[in-house]
Amino acid sequence: MAIHNLLGAAAEDEVKKFLSKNRYKILDSNWKTKWCEIDIVAKKDKVIHFVEVKYRNSSSQGSGFDYINSKKLTQMARAADSWVAINKWDGEYVLSAAEVSGDNFKIEFIAEI
Repeated sequence: MAIHNLLGAAAEDEVKKFLSKNRYKILDSNWKTKWCEIDIVAKKDKVIHFVEVKYRNSSSQGSGFDYINSKKLTQMARAADSWVAINKWDGEYVLSAAEVSGDNFKIEFIAEI
């Protein structure tokens, strides 16, 4: 596995730990179909959160959120819709993103987008 994939996986693990500590139930991670992927699917208070994790070692190339553009939002929405349909979820759901940075995988921010 390439180093950037290892770093991304470690960042996702930190976000899952953070979510679990904050009463989210992790339903899926790295959920994939032939056409899309979701980093983390978590549930809290009857709401499903589809979480995109963006890791940056430093801010020299911008924040992780800088990489969530309209194309990425469209991909995220398509993936969420696919998960909802396959899992027959009929409740509320939101798209979220987590920005993780540095060697210590500090969670900078988690936001609904």
